[in-house]
Amino acid sequence: MTVRLDVLYEDNHLLVVNKQANLPTMGVPRGQSSLAALAKAYLKRKYGKPGNAYLGIVSRLDAVVTGVVVLARTSKAANRLTEQFRRGDVGKIYWAMVEQSPQPPSGRCIDWVLKNEQQRKMVVVQRSQPGAREARLSYSLIRGQPNDAALRICLETGRKHQIRLQLAHRGYPILGDHKYGSQRKFKPGIALHARGLEFQHPVRQVAMQFIAPLPTTWRCFRLETE
Repeated sequence: MTVRLDVLYEDNHLLVVNKQANLPTMGVPRGQSSLAALAKAYLKRKYGKPGNAYLGIVSRLDAVVTGVVVLARTSKAANRLTEQFRRGDVGKIYWAMVEQSPQPPSGRCIDWVLKNEQQRKMVVVQRSQPGAREARLSYSLIRGQPNDAALRICLETGRKHQIRLQLAHRGYPILGDHKYGSQRKFKPGIALHARGLEFQHPVRQVAMQFIAPLPTTWRCFRLETE
């Protein structure tokens, strides 16, 4: 697999990229590819800085998920962006292809979730379960077909595997997401794309909005004009 960095925006404080599938954001053994390692190498090569370039991981995506990720080039930017995420001031839009059209075609999902260590995945539990955390999202139908549907998802919280779990829990697994019950093939990764991200610039204090183009593997769905 050819691993490259798809830069959407860059200034002295931020680096915004469109992550490809099957690329971990960070936390991999030394010598393996990650978005963080690629971004550091890119900055070092472009600006010729000696040693390790600073890079703050502000947002993350699962390895199998594609789309927009914001990275901070300074600790000040990292701290301020992290605080925006913590307060829920960041707009996070995802697109997903699921195995059938949801009913109703739009709605809000609120669940309590927890990691099942034995199954090695997230599960929906009762609110009273120790360690359970609230997960919230809203969705709307972009386009429905007999065998699949495209959804626009507004993520309100950022729990691990949240979108994957909450949609699958309602009978709408994401294409290719066999971990959460999909019976359909989709490669590479799964049909979940971080489409948009909105936040305040951490230094200039102006609104920033980014749209990540869909991967080439989504061309068959003909959604780019939606």
